Amino acid sequence: MRALVQRVSQASVTVAGEVTGQIEQGLLVLLGVGHDDTPKQVAWMAEKLTGLRIFDDADGKMNLSLTDVGGAMLVVSQFTLFGDCKKGKRPSFINAAPPELAVELYEQFVTAVRERGIEVGTGRFREHMDVALVNDGPVTLWIESP
Repeated sequence: MRALVQRVSQASVTVAGEVTGQIEQGLLVLLGVGHDDTPKQVAWMAEKLTGLRIFDDADGKMNLSLTDVGGAMLVVSQFTLFGDCKKGKRPSFINAAPPELAVELYEQFVTAVRERGIEVGTGRFREHMDVALVNDGPVTLWIESP
């Protein structure tokens, strides 16, 4: 499982002119599911991201988590995070999970984050989405599950 995580002051996702998810302070998570991912990676990623200390404390140091600051998470499915561009000019997505597995693990991830008391907005799986954000910092991290 791969996540591109951005600390944001606001973010939203729109599908066919309809805002399907939006947040204020929190994390925008572009989430990719690999073909060999399991619920074990889902649990690890949910724990990692909700506890990731990338928000400023009173001294201006990144020392607080999403939970600590009462932030929200916007989760957008992103199979292209598994794009392999090593050969040629057209990415290969052979390492991305098939849609049936990907949607199941994506939904499990959203549920796991909500169970940790985090407000979660989402896009729509397998839809064309327009994502807007204000990156706070900017802070952007690439995280892969073991």
